[in-house]
Amino acid sequence: MNLSNEVNVPYSFHLTNYFMLRALFVSIILLSSFILSCEDVEEPHIEEKKDELEKVTLTLVDNQATEETRALYANLWAIQEEGFMFGHHDGLIYGRDWVSEPGRSDVKEVCGDYPAVFSVDFAQIMDDRKDNGQPLNAATTVERRQAILDARRRGEVITACLHINNPLTGGDSWDNSDQTVVRQILETGSEVNVKYKGWLDNLADFVNNLKDDDGKLIPIIFRPYHEHTQTWSWWGRACTTEDEFISFWKFTIDYLKDEKGVHSFIYAISPQLDAAATTSSLLFRWPGDDYVDFIGMDSYNGTNTNALATNAENLAKLSQEKMKPCGITETGIEGVRNGGQEYSEYWTNEILKPLAGEGVGMVVMWRNKYDPLRTGHHFYGPWIDHSSAANFQTFYESSYTLFSADLPDMYEMVEDITVE
Repeated sequence: MNLSNEVNVPYSFHLTNYFMLRALFVSIILLSSFILSCEDVEEPHIEEKKDELEKVTLTLVDNQATEETRALYANLWAIQEEGFMFGHHDGLIYGRDWVSEPGRSDVKEVCGDYPAVFSVDFAQIMDDRKDNGQPLNAATTVERRQAILDARRRGEVITACLHINNPLTGGDSWDNSDQTVVRQILETGSEVNVKYKGWLDNLADFVNNLKDDDGKLIPIIFRPYHEHTQTWSWWGRACTTEDEFISFWKFTIDYLKDEKGVHSFIYAISPQLDAAATTSSLLFRWPGDDYVDFIGMDSYNGTNTNALATNAENLAKLSQEKMKPCGITETGIEGVRNGGQEYSEYWTNEILKPLAGEGVGMVVMWRNKYDPLRTGHHFYGPWIDHSSAANFQTFYESSYTLFSADLPDMYEMVEDITVE
């Protein structure tokens, strides 16, 4: 995760076949430039949204996926034509000024609605931290379960990452001191292999008992081993060969679905791209089309708006080529700042403009650390006392942004979409 702020790079929209709208937009800017504020942001006009979806057939990694998981997958594909869902990591468990208060959300306190996507970490319910008391900003298994149940009850989408500890050294997920961890996990019967399977057993037990009010399993977009393009994690490119990473990815999925009977997962991969790159960068160590359901991307691009726009465009193109839904699975600027100062127009300038109409289905901000004394700036989402709160309201009102109340029934199958 690269949290550094980069130099501002100007970004302008290319609005093909909309010259009259562009002229109108420019005239408004010229007439009102001296009084522009964060509430006067114009709605980006990119392309007309399609009235009807084309009939398509999508394929999941798990051919035994539950009916609700298939329905969610179909909706993830369909919603890309409407706009992008806004998400927040851990945002139902704690916020800037509160912790362990079910029903609260920093996002809701700013705009009056919950995020459409709830992101959570499954590592602590799997590894050596399981059943131990968790510090603030980590949450217990019970709190995670409750937040997921609340999100599902409102019809929201749940995604889970995995900052899992190092099973060989006992260090955290950023402990890349030993380059043999994955190799030893893949060695059948080894001590590390047995230990890691036990951690996967813990995960399977949790999700196979994670059911909604109707007793049906809750689908999860599961993205293990995220940011594998970087060097800091024990599964990253500094510690694994390409073959080792791909084998590890396949081993994990095969074990969960074939050995442990997990059939509520949509498997997402999420390389990290902070600078403008090519489509091939998204395919770094690609495990194969048969082992990926959702194409994600983590992007800590600072205020390099062009980088996010370029990579989002490539992500959307790859989504269409491979017939797999896509989204920005992590992003943000620590403290929502620009040049050391609060960035009051961040949401419309750095998120809405580069993503509106691009065909990505979600954007998920990293967490807001619980810090009631305001001793630091470790937050990435909105909160009520930040100077960008008014701008976030403008962002919320855009026709391209989707929040909880905007969602269709994400767990009912979409007409004209078949999921195999």
